[in-house]
Amino acid sequence: MIELKYKKNLLLDLDGTVYQDLESVFGQVSKLMTKYISEKLKVNLVKAKELQTNYFYKYNTSLNGLMIHHDIPPLEFLNYVHNIDLSFMKKDSVLREQLKNLDMRKLIFTNGSADHAKNVLSHLGIEDLFEGIFDITDAKYQPKPEPKAFDLMVKKFGINPKDTIYVEDIAKNLSIGKERGCSTVWLKNNEQWGKIDSDKDYIDYKIENLSLFLKEIRLLKSN
Repeated sequence: MIELKYKKNLLLDLDGTVYQDLESVFGQVSKLMTKYISEKLKVNLVKAKELQTNYFYKYNTSLNGLMIHHDIPPLEFLNYVHNIDLSFMKKDSVLREQLKNLDMRKLIFTNGSADHAKNVLSHLGIEDLFEGIFDITDAKYQPKPEPKAFDLMVKKFGINPKDTIYVEDIAKNLSIGKERGCSTVWLKNNEQWGKIDSDKDYIDYKIENLSLFLKEIRLLKSN
């Protein structure tokens, strides 16, 4: 782990990574997706859910499949499905403390929208600690782990992947990060989609708690 001492950039996924109560947040998003698909394509909720799930597994985001097969307007979709209630979400003072005291650039890399990311980060009380957000619009709607998305992110932030620690809850999204030179970290979870390919050798570290991991890096850097 000593090599992490010299890393300059901390690249974090958003949903399921900066917070882990995925069901409370993404459960709302998923229901809105189903409703949107049902209304837009004029199908019942069962069929809508089936399309949503199939497209997610085949194209890495449901939106990607909807754009390919149904010419869905992406911004309309994103605004609709991210109109959720996060009032239950508490500020994460422990994570804030570790991020604040860690001498690295902090960046968000998400398949969601920037507005959704800002909403989540604001409710967690850590929005001001992040230098930038790279979202699905920045990626020209090419979702992780598409190489194009990763390379556009690198260009936007002006980072060297070899100087970067990349943390994800979806294991397979780390493949391109490792290929480009990042130190890759999988935040362990039992989500069916999250743990696919979690045994692959493109994952350098497996952690259970983001704040504790950041504390370890901070202590390494202080020595």
